[in-house]
Amino acid sequence: MSTTGSAHAAPTAIKNIVLVHGGFVDGSGWEGVYDILTKDGYRVTVVQNPTTSLADDVAVTRRALAAQDGPAILVGHSYGGVVITEAGADPKVEGLVYIAAFAPDAGESVSSLIANPPPGAPTPPILPPQDGFLFLDRAKFAASFAADVEPAQAAFMADSQVPWGVAALDGQVTTPAWRSRPSWYLVTADDRMIPAPAQRQMAGRAGAAVRETAGSHAVYVSNPQVVADVIEQAAQAAAK
Repeated sequence: MSTTGSAHAAPTAIKNIVLVHGGFVDGSGWEGVYDILTKDGYRVTVVQNPTTSLADDVAVTRRALAAQDGPAILVGHSYGGVVITEAGADPKVEGLVYIAAFAPDAGESVSSLIANPPPGAPTPPILPPQDGFLFLDRAKFAASFAADVEPAQAAFMADSQVPWGVAALDGQVTTPAWRSRPSWYLVTADDRMIPAPAQRQMAGRAGAAVRETAGSHAVYVSNPQVVADVIEQAAQAAAK
């Protein structure tokens, strides 16, 4: 794929990109991806989900889609994949991009997808819920979520965690948008939050075009270029 700005911003590409973050973080982690996409001529909206319930997060994402002036590519990281799977049937959505994300089928939730990890799979250091919200153990955050992020930034991410509502994890998808929209999936081979085999299985089930890269769960922070490349590929392919 060409790395020139003119090629990235091909006239045939869908111009509107909507980015949806996952649990424990907010939309600011998309800054590096945002910078690349906007430089290449895309109009980027960063959704700030409350991560309190799937219904609330889908509603926020749908409002962002309603504000788009034309067709859009909807991108989700981690739990954001559940949100885009539920919200992505919106008529403005022409394609879905999953970045190390959950891609549930009908009736599935984060809770159901992580219920029975295979033997030897890494266990995310999720602390017991407090008042219905979850946090990652700060001391283990970097190793599990952001192992390839610069240490000071990973420490900031650990200390600025957004509480993730248990209700959001339990939210079940009704009609998965990947059944009616083309999808792309970036698998992160070194992920210790959603293991790569689980990512590959979900991507395959969704019929997604798959790219795999070395990287942690926070690949969108550590390697925004590879993430932007997959999004731009989707924007160009969906336009055809």
